[in-house]
Amino acid sequence: MGLLLMSERELQRIEVLAQVLDGSLRSATAASLLGLSQRQVQRLLGKIRDEGAMAVRHKLRGRPSNNRISALKRDYILSLIRSDYPDFGPTLAAEKLAERHGIRISSESLRQWMMTAGLWHSRAQRHRLHQPRLRRQAFGELIQIDGSDHRWFEDRGPVCTLLVFIDDATGKLMQMRFVPSETTEAYFMVVEDYLRDYGRPVAFYSDKHSIFRINRPEVRNGHAMTQFGRALAELNIEILCANSSQAKGRVERANRTLQDRLVKELRLAGISDMVAGNAFLPGFMARHNERFACLPAGSDDLHRPLNVPASRLREILCIRDQRRLSGNLVVHYERRKFILNDSAHARSAIGQYVETYAHADRPLEIRWKGMLLPYRVFDPSQQRVTHASITENKRLAEVLSYIMVQQQTNPPQVGPVGKQRDYYTPTGKSGRGRTSWLDKRAERRAAEAQAAQLLQPPAQ
Repeated sequence: MGLLLMSERELQRIEVLAQVLDGSLRSATAASLLGLSQRQVQRLLGKIRDEGAMAVRHKLRGRPSNNRISALKRDYILSLIRSDYPDFGPTLAAEKLAERHGIRISSESLRQWMMTAGLWHSRAQRHRLHQPRLRRQAFGELIQIDGSDHRWFEDRGPVCTLLVFIDDATGKLMQMRFVPSETTEAYFMVVEDYLRDYGRPVAFYSDKHSIFRINRPEVRNGHAMTQFGRALAELNIEILCANSSQAKGRVERANRTLQDRLVKELRLAGISDMVAGNAFLPGFMARHNERFACLPAGSDDLHRPLNVPASRLREILCIRDQRRLSGNLVVHYERRKFILNDSAHARSAIGQYVETYAHADRPLEIRWKGMLLPYRVFDPSQQRVTHASITENKRLAEVLSYIMVQQQTNPPQVGPVGKQRDYYTPTGKSGRGRTSWLDKRAERRAAEAQAAQLLQPPAQ
């Protein structure tokens, strides 16, 4: 005899009835324990004596249900799904079958049928496999970069972002910095520190954030390159973008480790702001690399010397753009007006595109043919965040902090409400333009009447 499948209730019945058969339990007590009548207990005892333990097992176990849906109806439903709803999920398909065809069926039953027929895949079946790849061979060949937005100081300080640079070959933390948000200017600061410490790597490996890659094919500028990409191109460093977060798993796993270990280290050190946190990071990186970094497969260091003066490096690692200079020596940049000082060099740039250099730690620079153009800012107190402006998710915390400061220090001046329209204000002046033939005829007739009065002889 093979194995018998029984429920817990059936096993309990066998145990109680076995005690009745060996005389250790009365049938009336067994009926009370099992919730049956004594006559039913006697029937079960008789069946056990004749058939054994199989008598207690439910007779429909292992057989199709009497209330199951027929195979013909199941095939018809699946044919409807193949023809009309091939890309529908089980829940939506069940709703449409009841709404449009009058067929009511459980979404779970339909899910099992669709999975058996290959029309639907479970979450486990849809899971993509990301096989690990080998580390790069040499130190400095590939540097993975990423920003992690997290409560690094817990409730002691504001939410900020940690920029992490990690070497792919060794797993060594190369550079880290706490910044308000993940921006191009923040990456420029970390890249500048990296280049001064190690030199130029072969390539950086990042995600598809708009800082590193233009994700819109209909870009209006003809460069097809972000500010970060332009700076790395001038430094002869390649930027590669991963197709998924698993592809740059080295830095993603490092972020997960840092969100555990670094947070606790900052708590023990009593650090609650970004300035103190950035001063704490070098010692933490040294201890972390000593504990977790490994030796590369090759002994070569592929970092190249920087060979760029500090002044030239600052010109590269900044937001560079071009703006057209108006006839009144005004440059518009980031919703602000910059009025250039009147000079012969500034006048020579009227109607031309001047270059703007925006740094994170110093004022904007405007240049024409390599020479600085002095300027003054027009009404800087009125500069605010544009109403209903589009803000990226990773910069939301920084923008909200700036808005709160502006709301407290500089309340806006609310203009007239209602539908926006341009009102006409009469000036009393005649309009310029060509005179119509009607006006010309009227002027001619008036002139003729005046001449006739002059030629008329005086009355006697």
